[in-house]
Amino acid sequence: MLRIKKLDIFIAKQFGLLFVGTFFICQFVLMMQFLWRYIDDLIGKGLSMEIMAQFFWWMGLMLVPQALPLAILLSSLIAFGNLGESSELTAIKAAGISLMQAFRSLIFISVFICFGSFFFQNNIGPQANMKIAQLLISMKQKSPELEIPEGIFYDGIPNSNLYVQKKDLNTGKLYGIMIYRMTGSYEDQAIILADSGMLQSTADKQHLVLSLWSGEWFENMQAQELANSASVPYRRETFVSKKIIIDFNGNFNMTDASLLSSNAKGKSLKQISHDEDSLNHLYDSIGITYYNDIKRQMELYTRLSEKDSLAAIKRAAVKDMHPDSLFDKLSDDQKLTAVNRASQQVQMICSDLEFKGMFAAEADKLIRQHEIERINKFTLALSCLIFFFIGAPLGAIIRKGGLGFPVLISVVVFIIFYILDNTGYRMARIGEWSIWFGKGLAPAVLTPVAVFVTYKANNDSVVFNMDLYRTFFMQLLGLRLKRHVNGKEVIIKDPDYPHDAHTLARISEEATTYSHEHHLISAPNIIKVFFRYEPDNEIERIVDELEEIIEDLGNTRDKVILMELNHYPIVSTKAHTRPFERKWLNIMAALILPLGAVLYVRMWIFRLRLLHDLRVIKQTNEKIIHRIEELHSPA
Repeated sequence: MLRIKKLDIFIAKQFGLLFVGTFFICQFVLMMQFLWRYIDDLIGKGLSMEIMAQFFWWMGLMLVPQALPLAILLSSLIAFGNLGESSELTAIKAAGISLMQAFRSLIFISVFICFGSFFFQNNIGPQANMKIAQLLISMKQKSPELEIPEGIFYDGIPNSNLYVQKKDLNTGKLYGIMIYRMTGSYEDQAIILADSGMLQSTADKQHLVLSLWSGEWFENMQAQELANSASVPYRRETFVSKKIIIDFNGNFNMTDASLLSSNAKGKSLKQISHDEDSLNHLYDSIGITYYNDIKRQMELYTRLSEKDSLAAIKRAAVKDMHPDSLFDKLSDDQKLTAVNRASQQVQMICSDLEFKGMFAAEADKLIRQHEIERINKFTLALSCLIFFFIGAPLGAIIRKGGLGFPVLISVVVFIIFYILDNTGYRMARIGEWSIWFGKGLAPAVLTPVAVFVTYKANNDSVVFNMDLYRTFFMQLLGLRLKRHVNGKEVIIKDPDYPHDAHTLARISEEATTYSHEHHLISAPNIIKVFFRYEPDNEIERIVDELEEIIEDLGNTRDKVILMELNHYPIVSTKAHTRPFERKWLNIMAALILPLGAVLYVRMWIFRLRLLHDLRVIKQTNEKIIHRIEELHSPA
């Protein structure tokens, strides 16, 4: 029987408060990103507060499914980061409670959010997507507000470019007016100049009334009755006052929702299945019709070719003659007629096939959009669960709370998810990838990551220990590691100086013998390195004894000895012997020529480094032995 424990309630409260806060933060960020994308369609349109409120409301509902995974990722990461930073997670594990048991309540909450996201996408999301698409189209079609600037040409009025030298904000009058009107074709353009004027909107906001005073009107007449008259090439009119009526719809008209019937994002699963079946049936019928048309055309062309004179000549008299020879027998008029007829038939067939190909491509794209949207409802809901199993284990591993490092990790994970999901969506939409592969790419990549970090967190594995990675890569690249031996404030046992001095002297002799016997200055033997490897136990024993002496002498109070101890190099005891621990990896490396050559040179470099390290060890041994003799010599 499932029992709710106090620990589950405590962790759920910690997560719940953070989830509410991070959800609204993620929702705000996504809304600002969406708003910035369509900002050009909103600015300068004079939209009322009611329309803007509807836009933000439906936009917020549309982005809820996208904000949920990111909010779960961020809140779970911060929650367990806080528990780890305050050592509460350590106390939980010390009480015998595993990490998966601590996850229990949040797993239930994440599954509930996952199903809630799916329900939201299937019932509320389609309506929100349809409304936001309807509003965006209506906003794009709305004419902009009249904000006539000074000193530049303004093209916000249909078929006109208006230039105003100066305007009076108090009276609304415009001064130094120049208007270019495109009333028809290029030849029908008109230029209007006026000293002053005023632009007003009618009460129904369907027209503009442009009142002009003291000006001239120049209009080209080439496209009218006087176009053939050389004496009157254009019309010029001087006026004291004049009014011009311009069509200008300033109202906000909502687009008919029936025009968006093909929008797959505005449909539930049931509607997608129904419409997809209808589309497949419709386009299959059209495809059959196209096939029958082409079949009838081919039959018609076959019958016509049998009656053609060229075919008759070929069949009756010259069966073995080439068609080019038959064509050469025709007169020039017949040749021209035959070529024109063939060209017309080819162009007609090509145009027909091009149109049918475009129609088929558009139909395939529409069906793909419906299939993509069906899969997207499942993958987006599943991402809530995947993001939890990434965020919570990472928080337990990193053990850093707050909005610093967790936010950075969340952004990186979400960017990777967004790139993979968006790439898969685009490639699936254009038909380059199959739909299941494109929409399953992001979950397929992030699911192993979630399993890996959950496994590492449950086993208390070190994943983000930067010192460990730094040491690994420095050893891999052959970079030097420095020794740090500092004086101790409290020393329990003083070093055994006579024994240490005697051991250091013996180590120096063994190092000299080892250098001569192994010929470290020469290149390594390829056969022994890659195929017949034998472990170098001698150098490992020498280095282990040296480390014991360094550990013992680290208890000294003498600053000279402490300084000399830091001169000892950190010796690599295996890099000069073979590339890998396993024999089969060494054989594979030898067979892969570029890799084997690089590893061989690397081992030679490490042999030379070992020779140098042994020399440094002998010199440092002599200095420390001399210093020990000074400390123990009679005054």
